[in-house]
Amino acid sequence: MGLTRGCSKTGCARPAVATLTYAYADRAVVVGPLATYAEPHTYDLCLEHAERMTAPRGWEVVRVGGEFPEPALAADDLLALADAVREAGRPRTSRPNEPRTTSRGQANAEADSGAVESGRRGHLRILKDS
Repeated sequence: MGLTRGCSKTGCARPAVATLTYAYADRAVVVGPLATYAEPHTYDLCLEHAERMTAPRGWEVVRVGGEFPEPALAADDLLALADAVREAGRPRTSRPNEPRTTSRGQANAEADSGAVESGRRGHLRILKDS
């Protein structure tokens, strides 16, 4: 998907430009500008889906903000991202007084700290304090 959030509609690969929320107490579907952060119980929509959104019978669609411009990244955001990628790709060198940590040494250090592996998600390990 890249740097932008995508539309929440199944099968749609377009970038999101609006956020949909439900106001259950008011029986309203609120479609407004793209939220800064993706949050639970909200749905990001592309321009086409935001404009074509309909509500269930007895509900009303409230559109906030009018037009939905494509989100753009600031130059500072792009530079920060490029710097982070460069930093992550650099080989790590140990300092003269710093002990070198291997994967087994890291496992021993984690065991000494009291961290316990409680699960895995893909290549990531979930650690919890004992």
